[in-house]
Amino acid sequence: MPHIVVKLYPGKSAEQKAELTDAIVRAVTGILGSGPQAVSVAFEEVPSDAWTEQVFKPDILDKWDTLTKEPGYGPRP
Repeated sequence: MPHIVVKLYPGKSAEQKAELTDAIVRAVTGILGSGPQAVSVAFEEVPSDAWTEQVFKPDILDKWDTLTKEPGYGPRP
């Protein structure tokens, strides 16, 4: 572990996702000391018209106290 889920709008290329995956794995292994075999990364594409209901409300607004980086958009709790 850990398992990291990146939620984003559709449209990023496979190359961009691979580059971000590599950067995440490097950061996790370097900072947390996990081996790369212990890290998994997934991408969930969420259309912009569904972002508020599928991501912002359940994962950000409803879990505000767990955020380590707050977004610069949307209402605050």
